[in-house]
Amino acid sequence: MRPNKRPVPWAEIKLLILDCDGVLTNGKIIYGNDGQDIKQFHAADGMGVMLMRSINTKVAVVSGRSSEALLRRCKDLKIELLYQGIDNKLECVNKLLEELGLSFDNVIFMGDDWNDIPCLRRAALGVVPANAWPEVQKVADMVTEHRGGEGAVRELINLILHKKGLYERAITAYLESVGCKV
Repeated sequence: MRPNKRPVPWAEIKLLILDCDGVLTNGKIIYGNDGQDIKQFHAADGMGVMLMRSINTKVAVVSGRSSEALLRRCKDLKIELLYQGIDNKLECVNKLLEELGLSFDNVIFMGDDWNDIPCLRRAALGVVPANAWPEVQKVADMVTEHRGGEGAVRELINLILHKKGLYERAITAYLESVGCKV
């Protein structure tokens, strides 16, 4: 990751908000014969989300598009905060923060394109994957080494867990939640 431009209040981070296309996926959209989108997600990103959940940190997905594939992925990962077909992500996130009693100071936002810029600028940490447009990278506090859909989310989550001093605890909590003795 490239160094951030401002100090991050790691202890105050309560919510990770992710875009889908270009962040959870590589940004490619394949249309199946049935008209449904086909998306490819990375298993490492999914494990990262489960690690975040194991330490009671909420994860939300705010996507400009609607997709059954994303709905299924979020169900698999038990992400309850899913917002699809969102044109104005800032408005959506503001409403979400109000409902949760949080502010942008409690948020890390990861996006990759123009419609993510307002949230990237307001979040405590605005992060983009390596494949984000260069102009959007300039707005971000941090750019991951990994590309979207290829472990960028996991890279960010590992950083969050280390900075909060919860990496080992998250792994232990996750393993215990699936019945593994550590």
